[in-house]
Amino acid sequence: MLLSKLSRKEKLKYLDLALHMVEVDGSTTSHEQRLLNMMLAEVGDDIVKEYSFFHSSDLDETVEFFKSQSISTRNIVFLNLIKLSMIDDFYNTSEHFFLENIMKKFNISNAKRSDLVALVFEERDLKEKARRICLT
Repeated sequence: MLLSKLSRKEKLKYLDLALHMVEVDGSTTSHEQRLLNMMLAEVGDDIVKEYSFFHSSDLDETVEFFKSQSISTRNIVFLNLIKLSMIDDFYNTSEHFFLENIMKKFNISNAKRSDLVALVFEERDLKEKARRICLT
């Protein structure tokens, strides 16, 4: 969601951060891989050509990069990390702590996090409603 609003470098750094997150609890699930592929489509063909599905060795460097970006950029990145963590319906503790750490480092308030989580649920509800209407 809204990844197209990020700069080229922000998109690449986001994908790196996303890959770190999906691997925090072990190997990437098929649901997570599918969402990563959808996110790749959203960021654009030019980014897809540069992306290799390998995360950097320095997570802290990636986080530091985003700390100096605008609050809008940090909100978009955090929103998409939330979405990624919730795709497989298994919100495990490793992902929770990873997101909590990112939230603190990005200086995102609890209220903003609640708003972003609500957006992810609203999107899921809308997709489910569309699926029911179209497929029944």
